[in-house]
Amino acid sequence: MKNRIGISVIRSKYRAIAGGAAFALPVLALVGVVQAAVLSTASLSLSDPRPNSTLVKYDFLASNVTTGTAIRCVQLAFSANPDGSGGVPTGMSTTVAAVAVNTAQSDFFASHTGFTLDKTTNGILKYTNATAVAPSLASGANFVVDGITNGSQANDDKYLTFSTYTGADCTTGPSDSVTVGFLFTDGQAVTVSVDGSLTFAVAGVTGAGGNTVNSETITNGLATTSSTIPFATVTATTNKVAAQDLTVSTNSNLGYTVSTRYTGAPTTGSFTISDLGTHTNAAPGTFSAAGTEGFGYTTEDFTLGTGTANRFSANKWAAFTTANAEVAYNGTATAAQTTRVGFEVGISSVTEPGAYTSTVIYTATPVY
Repeated sequence: MKNRIGISVIRSKYRAIAGGAAFALPVLALVGVVQAAVLSTASLSLSDPRPNSTLVKYDFLASNVTTGTAIRCVQLAFSANPDGSGGVPTGMSTTVAAVAVNTAQSDFFASHTGFTLDKTTNGILKYTNATAVAPSLASGANFVVDGITNGSQANDDKYLTFSTYTGADCTTGPSDSVTVGFLFTDGQAVTVSVDGSLTFAVAGVTGAGGNTVNSETITNGLATTSSTIPFATVTATTNKVAAQDLTVSTNSNLGYTVSTRYTGAPTTGSFTISDLGTHTNAAPGTFSAAGTEGFGYTTEDFTLGTGTANRFSANKWAAFTTANAEVAYNGTATAAQTTRVGFEVGISSVTEPGAYTSTVIYTATPVY
């Protein structure tokens, strides 16, 4: 007696759209120049120009520096108006603990040994040395201060007067000076929407003597395709084993799940091939020996996301049902992850002849 079983595969694919996230990008504010005294091509840039930002780096850059005169004081005075009037810009603080001269990036001096920073008066920084030191660069000289808290007024001109003195009192012997303008500017809100993506592919596997699925040898010569599982003729003396490879890619940070079910037991007319005993997806077991009716599946994914993770290891099988049951899982985004699933069928000596058919369905779902 010969019994033919043909099983087809339907793929299903779900997509989801990830919500967009909003965030602010820092905008570099390069300032206008107001020249006075000797310094030229001067500017002030802020690492973060947004109002009320803290721990901001203020980078002063100037050329035409007088390198032939040794000085004992560098003073930075911040004001609301270019003539120094109007007080310190509203909300600005230069007295917080984090404020310090960045000696690694301040090449205004070749060495900062002996210098101390007086920041006791808000809006005025005095960098002094009892020993006079000549500036090291005539052009492109940077003087950098870290840790300043920005003012609260956006898009309103503010000013820095940068001055050097030969006297440590920051009054005697003015050497170089310039006043530059700068702005506190609002960051530009950027929104980006990224579509969720999922690709799912089924590939056939050919039994070639050595090919296996979950330690079970795939029947020699039994070749599945992306859409069929053709067991062909099955006898009561030997079960048949087939397999397919499922490949999934998704950008979901929570990964994906692939489930399987069937439309019903393999059927011809009023006759069916029984399911695999009482083995379930939650508690799979050993496939029945040849001569006993049974139809079931296995998976080589031993890290499933539900139930006991490694329950299918050591050649365990489960009976199909019409409800989805997990066969592949990954808890993170992944690219081209392949899982092999297997199918086995056995008949008894009294299984009615006929061409038995059923449909196996995969459902691949990204998790968000």
